Amino acid sequence: MSTAIASSAAREHAPWEDVFSVTPLTPVFGGRVEGIDLTGPLSPHTIAAIDAAMDEYAVLVFPGQRFDDETQFAFGGRFGKIEGVSTAVDQERLRLANKQINDISNVGRDGKLLPAGDRRRMYNLGNLLWHSDSSFKAVPARYSMLHARVVPPEGGETEFADMRAAWDALPEKTKLKIRDLVCDHSVIYSRQQLGFEAFSPEEAERSKPMPQRLVRQHETSGRISLFLSAHIGTIHGWPRPEALALIRELTEFATQPRFVYTHRWSVGDLVIWDNRSTMHRGRPYEDQVHPRELRRVTIEGVASTLDQPVKFD
Repeated sequence: MSTAIASSAAREHAPWEDVFSVTPLTPVFGGRVEGIDLTGPLSPHTIAAIDAAMDEYAVLVFPGQRFDDETQFAFGGRFGKIEGVSTAVDQERLRLANKQINDISNVGRDGKLLPAGDRRRMYNLGNLLWHSDSSFKAVPARYSMLHARVVPPEGGETEFADMRAAWDALPEKTKLKIRDLVCDHSVIYSRQQLGFEAFSPEEAERSKPMPQRLVRQHETSGRISLFLSAHIGTIHGWPRPEALALIRELTEFATQPRFVYTHRWSVGDLVIWDNRSTMHRGRPYEDQVHPRELRRVTIEGVASTLDQPVKFD
């Protein structure tokens, strides 16, 4: 299957075209959506159109959406069950009234910037690594929906990488080597890469490794993709150093510029990405100088990747 986004002519009857317009952001994935206000009532037809566009583009940018926490949560709920906040430092992070909305920010409960040595700030540095949201859960996430409320004057971008296009571009020999591998994911593995090991026994218990396929298939589009993440710490049946060397090699391949879209945030942007088809990472900014506040709603997936067989051609 081609990695390129279908041309406008090929998508003449795309199901979203009578609801909103999409302008491709890269040759292989990502789209900017115009002509829709997501904050009001939306018909089932509109929700289905967004799902269809997500199947093709994997990342959609909706500029100028005036969400507050309540309306963003209501919008997210139209797409499935919303995950609870489940990181290992839950109680330190929960400054929002709705405990199912992720507070992606550098601001504490007192409204001030987090101090340089703050434990939450150290933990959040893990977001700078390439990852897939909730890959460390038994049932990994479907969509993530991130809305910008306050953005710094520069920096703080989010990068996305298309794991479908990366799989398509792999040599056949590599595909055969990795197609049946199973990896263990844990948030502890990703934080250890940065030297963060300050987990309590209770946090470690909540962060036990979860097995996931290294190669998965999208339930509705049928496209095959890599399921990479910084949360990977082992490959079943492999010595750990050899396993991590392979994961690093695959990650370097899958995050080449030809597979990546960089989103530069403006206030009001809502970005939806499909964790089944992409990885992402945050980029640095002057977080000791400027506030940055975004809110994320995460939609649960439907099954463990182990329960979703992959049909290779």
